[in-house]
Amino acid sequence: MRNSGVAAYIALGSNLGDRQANIRRALAILVESPGIEVRRISSLRPYDAVGGPPDAPQFLNAAAQLQTTLAAHALMRRLLEIEQSMGRVRREKWEPRTIDLDLLLYGSSIIASDDLVVPHPLMHERLFVLEPLAEIAADAMHPILQMTVGNLLAALKTMHQRK
Repeated sequence: MRNSGVAAYIALGSNLGDRQANIRRALAILVESPGIEVRRISSLRPYDAVGGPPDAPQFLNAAAQLQTTLAAHALMRRLLEIEQSMGRVRREKWEPRTIDLDLLLYGSSIIASDDLVVPHPLMHERLFVLEPLAEIAADAMHPILQMTVGNLLAALKTMHQRK
């Protein structure tokens, strides 16, 4: 699939079980998925859980660059299939989970449908998304905010320092 398709970026997270093994397994399944090539993977980084119960286990997070011939909705369906195959059950928002796969960017597309919003609507507010993503794609452009991932990260860090 070299030089074909769209560059897409995903966030990966896990805070249940063997977090590193969960992320590695999700990546291995992605590698074997037709129409998806995993191009770059960030390092794995620990972060406190955001938005969930105060005693939620710490997350391990990463980001990956994909090259895909799948349409955005088909890619999102594949991510959800991988989550489900790894035991993810969606009961409550922000509950602990074995794996969380989020589609952050899909080329320069802006998508707002009932089942998919791209760019991810909260990515610019989350260090646990921007730090790993900037490691592999600092120059990737947020098509709505018209800022690079690196600039979004710098702005978020500045905002956190002011608090």
